[in-house]
Amino acid sequence: MYSKEQASQLRQAFWTAFGQYMGPVLSAEGLRTNWVNYKTGVKHIFFRMQADNKHASISIEITHPDKELQQLFFEQFATYKNVLQNTLNENWEWQLHTTDEYGKTISRISTEIAPVSIYQKEDWPKLISFFKPRIVALDEFWSDAKYAFEV
Repeated sequence: MYSKEQASQLRQAFWTAFGQYMGPVLSAEGLRTNWVNYKTGVKHIFFRMQADNKHASISIEITHPDKELQQLFFEQFATYKNVLQNTLNENWEWQLHTTDEYGKTISRISTEIAPVSIYQKEDWPKLISFFKPRIVALDEFWSDAKYAFEV
């Protein structure tokens, strides 16, 4: 078992390594991108990559505080479902009005792998192989779809 500080250092080391690995990868629009902290450019829409001691996930999270507007964003994504799935080459789980780890109501489109642990360096290649093609595919999807979400 790791202390809180050791666990924090391992998480930070993984995300730093992932960021360095992804550094040379340009966005779909040919720009340098902070892949770890991806900016969608649309308020309340986030692309999140998360990993812990049991699993890893990547998701599109819609966090608008107004549940009706959150649902509208979610339905807008649903109109692009086929495009998204074709870009990702896989089906993701769609959850309207679920709860995040802080008890806040969000909507999420996601996929995950398990068992993997961010605290086991031997799992890092698996994590990178999971995150890289999906965040690149999300960026490719978003480079075309984002205009429909701008307010």
